[in-house]
Amino acid sequence: MAGTKKRNKNHKSLIAENRFKKTSITSLRNKPSQKRKSKLPSSSNSSSNFLIKFFKKIIRFFLLIIWGLTWRTSLIIFLGITSAVSYYYLNMKEFDSLLDERARGSVTLEDYKGEVFAWRGDNFSKNLTAKNISPHLKNAILATEDRGFYSHFGISPRGIGSAVFINLKEGRGPLSGHGGSTITQQTAKLVCLGKPFSQAVWNSEKDYEASCRTSTIWRKIKEALYALSLEFKFSKDEILTIYINRVFLGAGTRGFEAAAQRYFGKSAKIVNPSEAAMLAGLLKAPTRYAPTNNLKRSQERANLIIGLMENQNFLSKAEAKFARENPATLSKFAKAKAGGYFADWVMASLPEYLTYETTEDVVIKTTFDPLVQKAAAEAVRSVFRDQVDQNSKAQAAIVIMSPNGAVRAMVGGRDLKGTGLFNRATQALRQTGSLFKPFVYAAAFENGFSPSDLVNDEKISIDLQGSGPWTPKNYSNTFSGEVTLSKAFSESLNIPAIKISESIGREYVSELAKRFGLFSNPSNGPAIALGTSEATLIDLVGAYATILNNGYKVEPFGWETLELKKNKREPLMDKSEVLDKQIISSETAEGLVFMMSEVIRNGTGKRAQFSNWEVAGKTGTSQSARDAWFVGFSKNYIAGVWIGYDNNTPLRGVTGGGLPADIWRTAMEEIHSNLIPTPLLSNKIYKGLGTDGVKAIDEASSFGQRLGRFFNRFFNSN
Repeated sequence: MAGTKKRNKNHKSLIAENRFKKTSITSLRNKPSQKRKSKLPSSSNSSSNFLIKFFKKIIRFFLLIIWGLTWRTSLIIFLGITSAVSYYYLNMKEFDSLLDERARGSVTLEDYKGEVFAWRGDNFSKNLTAKNISPHLKNAILATEDRGFYSHFGISPRGIGSAVFINLKEGRGPLSGHGGSTITQQTAKLVCLGKPFSQAVWNSEKDYEASCRTSTIWRKIKEALYALSLEFKFSKDEILTIYINRVFLGAGTRGFEAAAQRYFGKSAKIVNPSEAAMLAGLLKAPTRYAPTNNLKRSQERANLIIGLMENQNFLSKAEAKFARENPATLSKFAKAKAGGYFADWVMASLPEYLTYETTEDVVIKTTFDPLVQKAAAEAVRSVFRDQVDQNSKAQAAIVIMSPNGAVRAMVGGRDLKGTGLFNRATQALRQTGSLFKPFVYAAAFENGFSPSDLVNDEKISIDLQGSGPWTPKNYSNTFSGEVTLSKAFSESLNIPAIKISESIGREYVSELAKRFGLFSNPSNGPAIALGTSEATLIDLVGAYATILNNGYKVEPFGWETLELKKNKREPLMDKSEVLDKQIISSETAEGLVFMMSEVIRNGTGKRAQFSNWEVAGKTGTSQSARDAWFVGFSKNYIAGVWIGYDNNTPLRGVTGGGLPADIWRTAMEEIHSNLIPTPLLSNKIYKGLGTDGVKAIDEASSFGQRLGRFFNRFFNSN
């Protein structure tokens, strides 16, 4: 016990000693430091904490401001978008109006058999929907333009961003080149945000369409908003239906149905994969990739679309291979590219409100014959290729018509492509030269003369008031003495024609020419007999047709009926040509036909002959050889050819009996190749007789001798 107490006492002392024992400074320094908690922070820690708390407050303050601005801005943007979409939605037209809201109609031209050969204006789709369109075409459109069409809400931010990136990467502006627009956005552009064409706002439809295609940021924003309203208003199929019926696809076609008919002659409902790919390929650049402009380029573009369709599982590998190996080709009418000059002439011959200004789809049945047109175009092409310097700027024109005036073919120049070209067959007024002489001789026959009557081909001089004496010459610079009218005509002698005109009276000759449809304001000097007045080729061909038609007036025409497409078989206009106005006697007409046949048999037009056919015609060369003509006919067709320079440069070594006669023969021989030869002459006096035969019939005629003496006395006294 005592020991225990002692230990306890000692223990307490030890504790006390440990508690109060002094420790040297050195030992404390050498001893490892121990971390102790301080009740009061140091001054440095206090300042750091203050700064941290201060910046936290600042950051929190700005975050609150940003958040406030963000949600308020977002709300404003949301309300703005909602308002804009609501505005477009409430003011959006009904589906049918958006489907087909055109300012102009189209004109379809059919040939004499009812086959389409040309279009004018825009052709629009009809009755095409997203459900009845060819599935191949639908897939081609989606693969090309918007594969996510049926899943997005009208716009594709990812697509827009990708397009902007590509444009910038390729060195263009962000909105230039790739658009990244969905089909819905493209539809918004096609309907011009629901704004119809107005002449008060735009000068033309071209300006209107240009404004609808403006690529500005603000315009893109409005298109996106309108696209959203379209998505709310219509179903996906309805939006696609509007798109496929309004998109421009080249060659004046709007909508895939019009394009399929234009290029392939079939409905867009039944096109195959290769045709579908070609049509879808037009969406990128309709004019550039139009198969009528460059078929090979269009096919190459189609192959790219086929690849997209294959990659997106719209076509199997085998189907894609077959489509590439069997590319789409043009229909025969799209391939022909015929009727440019002819179609322009027909359009110009009808009221503008039914053609260029029509608001309805119009169908015009014409007199056009594609086979005759092909023969005419090839005749011009072949003669210039084989007989004319390839650098020559000389032009040519040809018109071929039936005896009743129905124009079957027309070439208005050596440029056979395009529309709106200058038509030398209908628009060019040129000196007729000797082509006018049949009308001089018609005046003589109407006054009792005949082909066998005599006239003295000799040197003459006519005093022109104010100008002095005029001494005309023949083309050969020689004189033939006493000749029959028939021989003078067949050799195209100038002196006999002048003598006849002066003896009958220039006024009478001029008036008769007007009755034939020539010269509203002919020249009034003695040179009128040599064709110094101007006329168009088509008017001259019509005048010669009058001769063939026994003297009954013929007016050239190119159309038969005009109908509205929606009311077909109920023509608005009908061309009923009745040949009931006889301007020269049948005897006069028969005499002219005979003498014109002599031109080809024995005269200046020998190069126009072709086997087994009776033909008649007349050569013509104007002053200084600025124009060379040949107009002639069989019982079936009348054709006229002109060659010359647009700037009136004289021709070198070319007369009417040369190149024009060659072109005439080449064309006429081709179009007569499958026809049975028909006699041209019916009058027993002339039928089967040459110049000498006719002369022999009337050689002893005192009338012919008296006429010759009359001419001699008349000119010897002047």
